Amino acid sequence: MASRVSTDPRVLAGKPVIRGTRIPVYLILDLLAAGNTRKEILAEYPQLKDADITAAIQYASRLLQGELIEA
Repeated sequence: MASRVSTDPRVLAGKPVIRGTRIPVYLILDLLAAGNTRKEILAEYPQLKDADITAAIQYASRLLQGELIEA
């Protein structure tokens, strides 16, 4: 997960994004919550990989568990 999610104060004000993109983790989670499938998300954002979607979910899970995230 850490190799796919990063935070940088110079990118989207430090919000967690998929490394090498400006696609925030919250966008992926919002799309999933809205009922989009992984396949639909990957078609809309071809720079993403399936593992990026998994990493976004893992990031959110660990954040909610209260684990310190150093991305």
